[in-house]
Amino acid sequence: MIFKKLKHLVTQLFYHYRLVKETPTSGRPKKIPAIDAVTLALYQHRSTRLTKKSVYEDFKAVLKCSYKTLVVSMNAAALTCLRLLYIIMRLGKKHERLVKYTDSTDIPVCLKKNADSHQTMAPLATLGRSSKGWFYGLKMTLTRDHEGRMLGVKFTSATANDRDIFRKINQDIFGIIVADAGYVSKKLEADMNLEGKRWVFIRPYKTMKKLMTKWQEQLYKGRFQIEFDFRSLKLFHGLITSLPRSINGYLANYIHALTSFALR
Repeated sequence: MIFKKLKHLVTQLFYHYRLVKETPTSGRPKKIPAIDAVTLALYQHRSTRLTKKSVYEDFKAVLKCSYKTLVVSMNAAALTCLRLLYIIMRLGKKHERLVKYTDSTDIPVCLKKNADSHQTMAPLATLGRSSKGWFYGLKMTLTRDHEGRMLGVKFTSATANDRDIFRKINQDIFGIIVADAGYVSKKLEADMNLEGKRWVFIRPYKTMKKLMTKWQEQLYKGRFQIEFDFRSLKLFHGLITSLPRSINGYLANYIHALTSFALR
């Protein structure tokens, strides 16, 4: 049932936005058509299937191809999902609400104790620290509006400066942008504020003696919504993984999880 609903949705999106030509002009036809590859990738992240192997076991009688072919097809589908994700965020900006929230979360690629021996993501992963402690992996920064529309997303090293990321991810986003105390910086607020177009409100540290109006307090309270987004991405859409055996596999996993979440 999940697969049929997803395939119907993916097929509509493919034809509406002309994402991929299903009939190649040259070469052999694909073992797994692009629509099916994207649907299978989203199926993994929408269902309870933790691995591509589980997806293969569900559909191997229908697919009639090797497990390796499925993995290659699903990883290749990430480029199409990335285009789809871009379209979703662009549409989100057209209908965005006034209030937005920006925050970052840790993306571990393995257990911290295995960091020294981890090879696959070594070119990209670094040792970082979050509110939960030390981790080895990447950092994901997300901007969403008050109604949950995803407006911007960026992956960086775990040690990247949050304020620099904030500038980049929100450079073409306007309205009221709310962030937590980790982004406290008078310079950042001065740089990002645009009269009549963009206002940045950063929650002060508890130790800072700074007056806060009631409506500002309400804005800051709304920031919990982005924390729920991170929780949903990690628990229900499979954002966190340590199973891929290539960088492409890791990046594909992140893109598929975000696309599955954006299409929820």
